[in-house]
Amino acid sequence: MSVDSLLDRDATGIAAAFRGGDASATEIAQAALARIAARNGVLNAFTDVTADRALARAAALDAARAHGHALPPLAGAPVAAKNLFDIAGVVTRAGSRINRDHPPADADATAVARLEAAGGLLLGGLNMGEYAYDFTGENAHDGPSRNPHDTTRMTGGSSGGSGGAVAGGLATVALGSDTNGSIRVPSSFCGTFGLKPTYGRVSRAGAFPFVAAFDHVGPLARSVRDLTAVHDALAGPDAADPACTRRAAEPIGQGFEAGIGGLRIARLGGWFARNLLPESHAAMDLVCTALRVQREAVLPEAEGARGAAFLITMAEAAELHLPRLRSRAAEFDPAVRDRLIAGALLPAAWVLSAQRFRRWFAARAAEVFRDHDVLLAPATPMSAPKLGTQTVTLEGVELPLRANIGVHTQPISFIGLPVVAVPIWPPGAALPLAVQVIAPAWREDLALRVARVLEREGIARAPVAPFGA
Repeated sequence: MSVDSLLDRDATGIAAAFRGGDASATEIAQAALARIAARNGVLNAFTDVTADRALARAAALDAARAHGHALPPLAGAPVAAKNLFDIAGVVTRAGSRINRDHPPADADATAVARLEAAGGLLLGGLNMGEYAYDFTGENAHDGPSRNPHDTTRMTGGSSGGSGGAVAGGLATVALGSDTNGSIRVPSSFCGTFGLKPTYGRVSRAGAFPFVAAFDHVGPLARSVRDLTAVHDALAGPDAADPACTRRAAEPIGQGFEAGIGGLRIARLGGWFARNLLPESHAAMDLVCTALRVQREAVLPEAEGARGAAFLITMAEAAELHLPRLRSRAAEFDPAVRDRLIAGALLPAAWVLSAQRFRRWFAARAAEVFRDHDVLLAPATPMSAPKLGTQTVTLEGVELPLRANIGVHTQPISFIGLPVVAVPIWPPGAALPLAVQVIAPAWREDLALRVARVLEREGIARAPVAPFGA
């Protein structure tokens, strides 16, 4: 097997090949950098490439292997990070034009440092929607990231470069962020596995903020075992992030292979059964049939949760960006700027009401989880739209596309629940979609167990798109 073809494996598979002597880490890094050079002009996933760093890390891993030292779990796997994560020596763009005036970061974000400590070869920073306020992956300054399965289509946002890099074979694992769905939407459009951990499970220190109340960070990857390995590498306390849990995370290890015996799995109805195009219905039916799901559950007032999430998002994001709006408004993507200005004009009473509703909704979700262990819901109403699409028709009503891609993800991140996005290819479908596997807070292990069963049965899969097809 050539080193280039080795890059189509998942991260843990590449690490196993490296440990077994099939390739050196330096050869893997060189092949990955060559792929970026060959493919990124089309996919536009990377905005910054850290070649020297990746090669230096590879040389250190080769030396460790040669001396018989213990190797970390992802040793030799090519990885990357959304460009809102600090990468030492690289300007943290956060998808914006304004941030490019900033000096390079002098240290790595916690998640970047932990991913590299786990053995990842960090290849660089990835394209994203401006300041993460995006669901399409169309950046006004760097250009759109393009879907590897059909380059005329969106990757989804705001972690669009992350989805494109993993699905396009440029990285095995990519760090993303998820405030209202920005890991789960690219996972759906690009056909990758994605993990939005419990709010506070993974440190956000060194990641440019969007909405502190909802911001999560997590991985997009090609397999459930990769999600699990990265979860175990990233999770845990960090005093630099005040929202990060202070308790040590229980490693999931091989627990994701435990199967679903005894788990009470339900399909979410109500709001989550509405606003779906036929392909999303087909993906949900396929998953529920495979898991023999006969239960249905309802999260009451999920539509209200989505509305409240919008209010808090707009208000917090506007407050964060007010200095830039006052001094450099013309340098924003106009669509982002206008939403931020609207957020600055929201009455405080509305935002306070939304926060009170958030507590009420979290309590209702906890009640649902007394009767169910895992909930299933669509990740997006549709598969990846064409780049430039402005509207979508849902239930006979033409609606703005950008604002309605996250109709099913927003109520879940609103209360910080862990979710695994599993990529599904309905029969005959040219493009994937994802189903959300939702667990109670701090129970990522349950969602990963369900995802692994779907993967093992061939229902969920994340193939690398053939380049140029």
